[in-house]
Amino acid sequence: MPESKQVAGLALDRLETIRSHLDQQYIQPGRLPGTLTLVARRGEIACVHAQGLMDIDRNKPVTRDTIFRIYSMTKPITSIAMMQLYEQGRFLLDDPVHRYIPGWKNLRVYKSGIYPHFLTEPAATTMTVRDLFTHMSGLTYGFMNRTNVDAAYRELKLDGSRNLTLEALIEVLGELPLEFSPGTAWNYSVSTDVLGYLVQLLADQPLDEYFREHIFDPLDMPDTGFSVSNLQLERFAACYLYEAGDSMKLQDDPESSWFRGEKAFLSGGGGLVSTIDDYFHFAQALCQGGEFRGSRIIGRKTLEFMRRNHLPGGQDLPGLSIGSFSETPYAGSGFGLGFSVKTDVAKSYINGSEGEYGWGGLASTNFMIDPVEELVMIFMTQLIPSSSYPIRQELRAIVNGALVD
Repeated sequence: MPESKQVAGLALDRLETIRSHLDQQYIQPGRLPGTLTLVARRGEIACVHAQGLMDIDRNKPVTRDTIFRIYSMTKPITSIAMMQLYEQGRFLLDDPVHRYIPGWKNLRVYKSGIYPHFLTEPAATTMTVRDLFTHMSGLTYGFMNRTNVDAAYRELKLDGSRNLTLEALIEVLGELPLEFSPGTAWNYSVSTDVLGYLVQLLADQPLDEYFREHIFDPLDMPDTGFSVSNLQLERFAACYLYEAGDSMKLQDDPESSWFRGEKAFLSGGGGLVSTIDDYFHFAQALCQGGEFRGSRIIGRKTLEFMRRNHLPGGQDLPGLSIGSFSETPYAGSGFGLGFSVKTDVAKSYINGSEGEYGWGGLASTNFMIDPVEELVMIFMTQLIPSSSYPIRQELRAIVNGALVD
């Protein structure tokens, strides 16, 4: 048989499996509206597959410049922004958070009760900046639906609302109990929103302006931001919600979306929209040690530090996590300063390399960087929650199966 065509050591016929798999398993059966997948190696894009519809009601197909809600794929961007300030000596990772947020000096931990009648005790440890990066702060998310503390987050709409501001979030969080003493467990949380607040504080600049000046403009990311303008609206995808029976319903219409117009709450944890090429510029900069097309956003050694496993004793997430939030297995994965980090390939049950890192978003978007293979994969769709289907694992199997040298 003749050898298949290759791009940067990736077999193109094997990458075509992405298209057929997503079409047959997800798009045609009505499980997903549409998808957009990019795979690159050694800085060269091997494939970009646009499939299905970005807006079912308007019969608009997914295109390469479709704008997606990336939700928690915002977190690595905020983490890089904060570490840019670290490189300027603005803070240290073991600094107590109350050095910058004085109202958080005497944080307490939940014992019993229902909001607003909580019984609490003093935290046994002091929350550090690194606890915010690693989600070991004791904070939580309202959507966890696990404890009386996250119920208070839901009641107070701390995961985001039209009336919320970063300043209001910080004030209310200082009054609520933590789930646990900082540094003693792992729990996915609004920690990265707090980092966004610290970026504003340390840089003395609004978060959106800081992102634009220090990350988006240098990396040529014109369509990434906290809101969708009138000029962008035609390219903005609809978002859907999973329903029992492997079906979906409209969750957020582009015309009336919360992402339309200026917002008071600049969520460093989940507030951005982006395109696949914009996000590729960011991911490829990370894959190349912090630089893309001559623009460096972070130092090589800083990035190496960020993508180490920062969990105590080199543990993986099952040893520390008190809650679950997505279909991505915890086994064999630790957590760095802003992303998950694969520490044990066999234990993870997913093909790949030790040191692979990345993250995903609530609407099933995902990105992965494999520094060993110089490989980047970005997947965009709009279906909430991300735990609906095991697409992330399936795509890793397909992409890694296309490596031929």
